[in-house]
Amino acid sequence: MTLSVDLSGRTALITGASSGLGARFGRILAANGARVALGARRKDRLDALAQEIGDNASAITMDVAREADIIAGFDAAEAAFDRPVDTVIANAGIDGAGMITAMSEEDIEHTLAINLKGAMLTAREGAKRMMTQGVTKGRIVMVASITAFEPSPGLVAYAASKAGVVQAARSMAREWARAGICVNTISPGYIRTAINDAWFDTEPGRKQIARFPKRRLMGEEGLDGPLLFLCSDAAEFVTGSNFVLDDGQTL
Repeated sequence: MTLSVDLSGRTALITGASSGLGARFGRILAANGARVALGARRKDRLDALAQEIGDNASAITMDVAREADIIAGFDAAEAAFDRPVDTVIANAGIDGAGMITAMSEEDIEHTLAINLKGAMLTAREGAKRMMTQGVTKGRIVMVASITAFEPSPGLVAYAASKAGVVQAARSMAREWARAGICVNTISPGYIRTAINDAWFDTEPGRKQIARFPKRRLMGEEGLDGPLLFLCSDAAEFVTGSNFVLDDGQTL
């Protein structure tokens, strides 16, 4: 099913856009009229995706663990399209997998730096610019996870980072409400991506799928509709909300 939402006139910056969900977000927003700045560390993949999408896409190398990179990324997005960024999708993340007793301090710090600090800095930079550049219908979508609410052995650092994203988004939504900036989160269930592909091909991974109510992984297309809505003018009255999109996996 092809969804259609009018995003013409919108300029979006998407982090973690070189593969997986971020790449799909770039394609789906551009297909619905938005200009998309594709941010990530892997420039070769970004360039290929931008070429695939066409004139409405620009590849921007950035590492969300570094504030300077985020600032430069927004500068590059504004220069590429000669207009402010009014839509931000803070999607960059790593899985941070491992039993917490076996994870090093550096591993934990790296997971939190990318997934939580990076998301907060991305949203903050976007909001600061929207407020100074006169954007009155700003949209920020932060990507969390169902692990923010479910006990997740082997994903403790990841789950903690995503729970932090949900609460940070709610608090930022309250701070920026009078500026017309809507901040929301989506919490996807388990979707097959490059991060988890090998796991779901193992026997324990297949058993995990069998325990889900629908006994399947959800498709990434299940995020399209809610994402498009939250990025659109129609989401004017939706802020500080979290959308669990998991095909019933948490039931």
